[in-house]
This record gives sequence, C-alpha cells and structure tokens, in this order.
Amino acid sequence: MLDRVLGLLRIRVVRGVNLAVRDVRSSDPYVVLRLGKQKLKTQVIKKTVNPEWDEELTFSVEDPSVPVKLEVYDKDTFSSDDPMGDAEFDIQPFFEAVKMDLRDAPPDGSVLRKQASTRVNCLAEESTIYLLNGKVVQDIVLRLRNVECGEIELQLRWVDLPSSKSSQAK
Repeated sequence: MLDRVLGLLRIRVVRGVNLAVRDVRSSDPYVVLRLGKQKLKTQVIKKTVNPEWDEELTFSVEDPSVPVKLEVYDKDTFSSDDPMGDAEFDIQPFFEAVKMDLRDAPPDGSVLRKQASTRVNCLAEESTIYLLNGKVVQDIVLRLRNVECGEIELQLRWVDLPSSKSSQAK
C-alpha cells in the first residue's frame, strides 16, 4: 500500500471568510477535507462566520489526478450539523510544480506557475504556486458552492517520503 504513495500533501486550513449564518446570528463552523477514501476535519470554532483555524491536515497522495473535496458545516448540539457549502480543487498543477527540477532553484518567492480562476473550478481568484524556504507552496482561496456566501483560504505544501516515486523522479 505505502509503495504507491507519492508523498504527503499538507493542507493548512487558514480561515473562512464571510461564511453563511446557520444559527440565530452566527455559526459554529468546521471544515471536512476528503482525498479519495481519506477524511480529516478541523476543530469547531464557535460563534463566528470568519473563523481562523490555522490548522494543518495531512493526506497521503497516491493519485494526483484525484481532487480534494472540501465541505463546511455548522456544528449543532441537538440536531445534525448544517451544511455551509462545499468546494473542490485539483492538486495536479501543484504536483507538477513539485516534480519540477529545482536543483538550480530560483530564489524564494519565485512564482513557479499560476492557476486561473474559471467557471469550472472553485477558485475565487488566481492561485499562485511559489517557492518558500526552498519548498513548493500554493495559496488557494476557494469560493464555496451550494450556499449563499463564503470563502475558505488554504495553503498547500508537499512532503516527500524517503522512498516516494516523486523524489526518485528527480
């Protein structure tokens, strides 16, 4: 099983912006991320529509063509949690940037590629893949679907495994 893992995708769930109100005047939001059969979630942040999670969730990646799915929920004590929108994003462009030969690495902050916001994807704005401390990083702002408002800010980082195929490809 582990020999098929290309590496680890570390997703920092930074914050939510202008999320939907699902309780009387606010919400108690949390985020669920899925990649294939893997499912991870953030902690619940009480009574806010602008939560600051700043939480890192790590997935093992076997197939970079599989998108990451994201769902936001409002935590309810006495009833089922209310959905507050969803989104998904493609990690293929990020993975391709990770695989680039960076031995003659450009300086920190150098933009490796950009991912445009389109009608088809959930990007709220152009997403930049760049170098930070010699590592490939992508900042993403997702516009939530199936809800009246809300965006989620994420940051992606890649962690090579010692025996992973992506590190051998270099």
